[in-house]
Amino acid sequence: MHPEIIETVTQALAEDIGPGDITSQLTVPADRQAEGKFYARANLVVAGIDLLPQIFELRGGVDHLELLKQPGDRATDGELLAVVRGSARRLLECERVALNFMQRLSGVATLAAQYVAAVAGTQTKVLDTRKTTPGLRRLEKAAAAAGGVTNHRMGLYDYVLIKNNHITAAGGVRAALAGTSGATVPVEIEVRTWEELNEALDAGAKRLLLDNLTPAEAKRWVDHIAGRASTEISGGVTLETIRDYAQAGADYISVGAITHSAVAVDLNFRVHLLG
Repeated sequence: MHPEIIETVTQALAEDIGPGDITSQLTVPADRQAEGKFYARANLVVAGIDLLPQIFELRGGVDHLELLKQPGDRATDGELLAVVRGSARRLLECERVALNFMQRLSGVATLAAQYVAAVAGTQTKVLDTRKTTPGLRRLEKAAAAAGGVTNHRMGLYDYVLIKNNHITAAGGVRAALAGTSGATVPVEIEVRTWEELNEALDAGAKRLLLDNLTPAEAKRWVDHIAGRASTEISGGVTLETIRDYAQAGADYISVGAITHSAVAVDLNFRVHLLG
């Protein structure tokens, strides 16, 4: 597991448990053993379930943990997702952190899968963005991928994406592209006007970001580009409009809502005593 994820899980446990789960310590005998079961309470795409071993291990481990689903699997309302057995106190102190991660990340995966389904049968791939919860980017992008989305850049360090403010600061489209001539990572540039589109094509741009166009405008621009560069559409894309944009011929459509507007799904954790 990536060190960033381990750190995030560790911080989440520390935030919730602090110096100790006083409710469980005062009400549950230290030697009490229990079984806990995670259930889906809606139809969903599973994500974050692979964090369960790390969550329990960081609190001292459990006797048994079985994951019945993996990230990307579909689950129906009422379906059993995972089973854990061990100290009742440990199960109770880890319950909320486990549910918080799984509910949030499964929500991202479920919404991602809906966007992917909406463009089925077209050439278009759906991308996620950097519009993620601070500190949770790696997890949320993994959840988006579990839903079938293609991950875009992880951060500012692994992909050149020249946006409108970069163009302004650089002194124009051609000047901005000229500065990337030695780049060893992919280079993409946003074009805001018909003039910028042609200037970018003339300067040899290989990937173009077409922002805030209507589907009809997007088709006109994509037809004009005619394969000279790959195209990504962004800005205001919804579940209701994404197929229209895909049918305009775009290679990619990026959707910030997949991570910034996903709603947590409903999961349930039920504990039963053993012995």
